[in-house]
Amino acid sequence: MDSESAQFQQTQLAAILVPDPAPFETLVSHLMSSGNEQRSQAETLFNLCKQNHPDELSLKLAHLLQSSPHVELRAMSAILLRKQLTRDDSYIWPRLSPSTQSALKSILLACVQREDAKTIWKKLCDTVSELASGILPDNGWPELLPFIYQCVSSGSPRLQESALLMFAQLSQYIGDVLIPHISSLHSVFLQCLASSSNSDVRIAALGAAINYIQCLSSSSDRDRFQDLLPLMMQTLTEALNRGQESTAQEALELLIELAGTEPRFLRRQLVDVVGAMLQIAEADSLEEGTRHLAIEFVITLAEARERAPGMMRKLPQFISRLFAILMKMLLDIEDDPAWHNAENEDEDAGETSNYNVGQECLDRLSISLGGNTIVPVASELLPTYMAAPEWQKHHAALITLAQIAEGCSKVMIKNLEQVVSMVLNSFQDPHPRVRWAAINAIGQLSTDLGPELQVQYHQQVLPALAAAMDDFQNPRVQAHAASAVLNFSENCTPDILLAYLDGIVSKLLVLLQNGKQMVQEGALTALASVADSSQEHFQKYYDAVMPYLKAILVNATDKSNRMLRAKSMECISLVGMAVGKDKFRDDAKQVMEVLMSLQGSQMETDDPTTSYMLQAWARLCKCLGQDFLPYMSVVMPPLLQSAQLKPDVTITSADSDDDIDESDDERWAFVSRSLLNSLIRQCLKIYGESKFMVIQVLMVQSFHAYTDYGGTINFLPANYHISILL
Repeated sequence: MDSESAQFQQTQLAAILVPDPAPFETLVSHLMSSGNEQRSQAETLFNLCKQNHPDELSLKLAHLLQSSPHVELRAMSAILLRKQLTRDDSYIWPRLSPSTQSALKSILLACVQREDAKTIWKKLCDTVSELASGILPDNGWPELLPFIYQCVSSGSPRLQESALLMFAQLSQYIGDVLIPHISSLHSVFLQCLASSSNSDVRIAALGAAINYIQCLSSSSDRDRFQDLLPLMMQTLTEALNRGQESTAQEALELLIELAGTEPRFLRRQLVDVVGAMLQIAEADSLEEGTRHLAIEFVITLAEARERAPGMMRKLPQFISRLFAILMKMLLDIEDDPAWHNAENEDEDAGETSNYNVGQECLDRLSISLGGNTIVPVASELLPTYMAAPEWQKHHAALITLAQIAEGCSKVMIKNLEQVVSMVLNSFQDPHPRVRWAAINAIGQLSTDLGPELQVQYHQQVLPALAAAMDDFQNPRVQAHAASAVLNFSENCTPDILLAYLDGIVSKLLVLLQNGKQMVQEGALTALASVADSSQEHFQKYYDAVMPYLKAILVNATDKSNRMLRAKSMECISLVGMAVGKDKFRDDAKQVMEVLMSLQGSQMETDDPTTSYMLQAWARLCKCLGQDFLPYMSVVMPPLLQSAQLKPDVTITSADSDDDIDESDDERWAFVSRSLLNSLIRQCLKIYGESKFMVIQVLMVQSFHAYTDYGGTINFLPANYHISILL
């Protein structure tokens, strides 16, 4: 900044700091300006004032908060003052003089007493709490706690709520300090929860009580507040009875926090509390958000098994009731035409928030309680749903099976025949969404109940999936059947797959020629998985499959089918690895040329091609070995650039048999580590101990780019790790 500009800023700063409040009010109003230039200039002056005149700035903000007739200026002053008193890089309290500190504390408490605008006094309470959290532990504000008690004891609902809001925020900082005052605090909370007719005061008391209970380290101290729990629940029920659902939701969120952190506090009255929550969850007259929060409370309790082991398992009647509620939520699904049109990837078309919450909570409940608790409950409801005439109930039963499989796998494996039969029978359901749900279930069960399912039921499952691929009237069903082949084959040995390869590959080739992109993508993913699982057995199909894969790679150039092109890369590279270099060599050159061309093109940041291409390079390097060396100068620059996303990379030695599974994570940095792993291992095998020469050969044109990134390489013997620091 030149001297003239600096002088001008100093002149402006001097004008702001004069006794007249008007220039400072103008500065604060400009900080709220929608014009970038005006706001930016105001921010510069404000920061200069904070840096050079912290006392004057703090006092001016405090006086503006206290005396400005403009609501928006008072609100902004409260926000700005809180930011200055927050313990971060902008914390100015230690730099203030004792007289300024004393004045600020007095003005803030005076403002709490006088301010009537609710939006402002809530911000004001935040400011007081922020300051107090830093100085109360050292007894830096002895006047505050008596002031809070005085406000709670007053007849003013506004002052009571203000005091309780401050107390709730301060509990975590002063909880131990207040242990000698537990009896008086209990009385305060009891009075506000039981006596106040103001719902805002009761909610504030609920929050303050819960925050304080969470801060107590002794269970005996927490137990002294047990008699408040009925009043806490009464705060919730009274809000619902008055139709104040936003207040009820606020209460539910506070109770969920208590359930997650201190579930044992609820143990003695668990039956009443959980019963009330399930009653809310069942009330169709309430808003969905309210019912979902009540369910979240019960699920949170079920998940708190480390803090309260086995607590929810002791309430089997409530588990059955909750499970029924969740299954009923799955019925809230519409037969959306968009789902049948299959013009996009939106397989969620027709699903509602009820449906999604029910699906998620079934998964969480089964994982938290396990199969011994959940399977008996599910066994009662699932047959009833499957026997009902409505397609929605068939669909809900199959979705339920898929959602509980992970948490109940050990028990479900013992009943595998019953489970698989229920699902496979639904492959013939007249409604396509039910058939889709059955395929979805078999895919999930293949993952969660494998490899037992694959070993025992391959003769039933694979033909059923192959037949589902013939459903040309319902492309979503076709695509999902192909995707389920992936789930099945991942837990399947080549010996099991071998007998079905002819039929599956021929079906997938038909789907590759389908006009629906999602069907083609599903077929590519399935082919890739089948090739990876069957390995050398896939050579038989190579000549039939590879032309289609290359055609998609070359022709899928529109933005709308970028994912199709990306999946073709994945499939080609996995097929190449499965059949080996000798079989793949003739097509490899053309594939590599296409990839190099794409690598040199400008791609948008959200284009999946980039991450899929890096994975493909890693596999191709592994497959081709020394034949990959001519492509190093093309591969390395973008690889090294993306590898910078991680500060350090450890690559196992060439002797190691441990491979990084790049398929589990598509983040560039991970892919880059995998590719570096493949490249360096392969080159160490080719060149032996000449490691520095290896890197020079590897990088050719990109070595300078690498050193520009600040990289260093520590070369160790081949049986050690190679650490690459970027």
